[in-house]
Amino acid sequence: MATPYLGEFLGVATLIILGDGVVANSLLKGSKAENAGWFNIITGWMVGVLVGVFVAIACGAPQADINPAVTFAKLLNGVYTSSEAIMIMISQVGGGFVGGVIVWIYFRGHWEISDDQGAKLAVFCTGPAIRNYSQNLICEIIGTIILVFAIFAMFSKAVGSMSPGFGPYMVAVLVWGIGASLGGTTGYAINPARDLGPRIAHAFCPIAGKGSSDWAYSWVPVVGPFIGGGVAFALAKAIGIL
Repeated sequence: MATPYLGEFLGVATLIILGDGVVANSLLKGSKAENAGWFNIITGWMVGVLVGVFVAIACGAPQADINPAVTFAKLLNGVYTSSEAIMIMISQVGGGFVGGVIVWIYFRGHWEISDDQGAKLAVFCTGPAIRNYSQNLICEIIGTIILVFAIFAMFSKAVGSMSPGFGPYMVAVLVWGIGASLGGTTGYAINPARDLGPRIAHAFCPIAGKGSSDWAYSWVPVVGPFIGGGVAFALAKAIGIL
């Protein structure tokens, strides 16, 4: 039963349940963690990445990308065929959608007493602190370059092999650090599936008092990470990391 597609699907679903869950916990009215703040949110996402990677590996996806931008960079590096990469990306977005639906179900009762439509949307997907599409795109590109290039560096021959099971912890800390250092401008999607799948869930689910799913912005956290993943691959190749 275990396949790379199932592994990526369940890995991203786990990422979103824990990641969107920590945002809901921090923003929705009536939650015991209401107003827990940015540190709580980025820490929850860090744990989401860590557990998501382990779930993906256990369920048949040894690469455990849980991010279409990473999958795209690996496609450029010859790890996947085009058809494999496309199916993995579809699985990742599907996992993001299911994870978003589960978060909606889990926090039922809190949607009804929360008035802020922007906060409800922020549970599911990212948005800019200052809306400037070109600048927002640059932020997502740079954040994803850091993510993908650092992953290539951490697993490079120059660094040497890690102890089994240690790699996911390093990737999780990396994502935590990106959130702490760069996340405040756009919410650091740096992952098309992390944003698009739950955004579709926001549009699909009958969330009490929800507003727009902000489709006008939705292209930024999809296009930016793909560009960033491609640039990171090119840099890593040129420098000789790959």
